[in-house]
Amino acid sequence: MTASAQVPVKQGAPVPTRHFPHVFGSLQREIDRLFDDFSPAFTPTRTMAEIKAKMDLAETPAGLELTVELPGLEEKDIDVSVADGVLTVSGEKKFESEQKDKNYRFVERGYGSFSRSIRLPESVKTDDIKASMSKGVLKVTIPTPAKAQAKKIEVKPAA
Repeated sequence: MTASAQVPVKQGAPVPTRHFPHVFGSLQREIDRLFDDFSPAFTPTRTMAEIKAKMDLAETPAGLELTVELPGLEEKDIDVSVADGVLTVSGEKKFESEQKDKNYRFVERGYGSFSRSIRLPESVKTDDIKASMSKGVLKVTIPTPAKAQAKKIEVKPAA
């Protein structure tokens, strides 16, 4: 069926979306995707077993800078470690169980553990890595040593 074909529709009957041109079909898919994205958050049975720690890694003149968003967490909740050339940021956000007078219908805030890892360049001196936290944002600075300059070696005739 072409996009310009007319489909007879009875008065008051639901209009099937499959008969609309593809423009409306893509709109319907976008609306369905929107509801799929939001509807699970409103069901009381939803559980969040894991926190999604979003991070950025940028290269600066001094080295690498890793930024991790950790809203609601404090320094004591976070562990930053390096083993076998891999930097790992991990931690846990615990559910506030002090709320005895509240009967939660659903919980949208994330609780649980998280762990994110990145492989470091081989030239990184792990003793020089620094981490700081402010307003729920962890910054890890990873200084990289200056690149070795190429050295010209003179070729002499064999003796």
